Amino acid sequence: METAYAPQPHGSRVPEGLRAPFSGRAWREFLYLFLSLPLSIVMFTYAMVVITTGAGLLITFLGIPLLAGGLAGARALGGLERVRARALLGLDVADPEPVRPSKPSLMGWVGAVLKSGASWRHLLYALLHFPWALFSFIFSVTFWTLGWGLLTYPLWRWTFPAHLGQSGIQLWGDGDGRGAWLDTPAEIAVTGGAGLLLVLAGPWVIHGLTQVDRVMVHGLLGPSSLATRAWQLESDRGVMVDTAAADLRRIERDLHDGAQARLASLALDLGLAKEKLAEDPEAAARMVDEAHGEVKIALQELRDLARGIHPAILTDRGLGPALSALSARCTVPVTVTVDLDRRPAAAIEGIAYFTASELLRNVSRHSGAAGATLDVWHTADRLMVLVADNGHGGAHTGPGTSLAALAERLAAVDGLLLVDSPAGGPTCVTAELPWRG
Repeated sequence: METAYAPQPHGSRVPEGLRAPFSGRAWREFLYLFLSLPLSIVMFTYAMVVITTGAGLLITFLGIPLLAGGLAGARALGGLERVRARALLGLDVADPEPVRPSKPSLMGWVGAVLKSGASWRHLLYALLHFPWALFSFIFSVTFWTLGWGLLTYPLWRWTFPAHLGQSGIQLWGDGDGRGAWLDTPAEIAVTGGAGLLLVLAGPWVIHGLTQVDRVMVHGLLGPSSLATRAWQLESDRGVMVDTAAADLRRIERDLHDGAQARLASLALDLGLAKEKLAEDPEAAARMVDEAHGEVKIALQELRDLARGIHPAILTDRGLGPALSALSARCTVPVTVTVDLDRRPAAAIEGIAYFTASELLRNVSRHSGAAGATLDVWHTADRLMVLVADNGHGGAHTGPGTSLAALAERLAAVDGLLLVDSPAGGPTCVTAELPWRG
């Protein structure tokens, strides 16, 4: 949750409320509101010229490219606004989706600009921001200067009798010399106190005003939610393609280095046994017996490989029995608890099994634990997989780690991986998957 001002430094004896008027953030936000008015005047004028000129010339051919050029200019002005918001408000808004012409030609670019929702949102921002910038400029400048002016009133009150011929600020008066002036010590003190209250409230008032600017910049000058989702899906698709390619390479490597090499050796041994069958039956029988043992090992390797891809027990009986069988092969004792009232979709079930398999493999190889637990349950619209161990900890999702690859795979299906593994342990890794029944 965003707070208006940074936490009070350790050991500072000045309360945050007293430090706020002198903080860099307060003055940056005030500068943002101060600059908004002249910039919004430029953008509003530009938008009106674009709309009126482009609309007026739509009956001719020139209106369409002129309007497209105006929209492109609005996008450029929006880029300036994003830079200003990033520098003064600390608001980092991504660039909107770029214009992608269907054909590499002038008319293709014109059509793409006119069809781009981001272009029209930038133009709308130029129109809507002007009235708000006018209000926020007047309000913030008045509030800010009034507060500091009243707070420092005791310092500059001398200018009234010296240059204006009156004893202080006049509250009311008439031509007969009757009226009220702030000139007594008590009135001067009250004026300074009122100024102090305004100064202390100023940063919070200004921060509240800039919240509206943040909403407008984020909503109108950033990428649309649809474009963001499309980008996420495109990125997730890339992750899934890379993951599938890595899985295929792993399967090919396991087949080549394991079962394939063993079957090739088996074929050679059987060929030698066939040659020795006539001249040395006993030796041929021993070779056949050895080959039989090799066949059993090759079959076991193929079963393990198939189980790693998608075990038959998972398809036939679901996550509970499949995870129980998986934990039985772990080198660390694992307690399995599966609380599911129904089975999820096959794809989610397979990913949950793969996730549990990877996490238990990490427990076996790296944790140094004496025991572990595996819990699976369904809550709301999420499938939860929790693996905890009492090992030495230190697990993380840094680049190049197996947990980083697992986090990418889960993110590709709108999943999430949370790792809590302090040095010295214990380790608790939680995977969240979308529930799809």
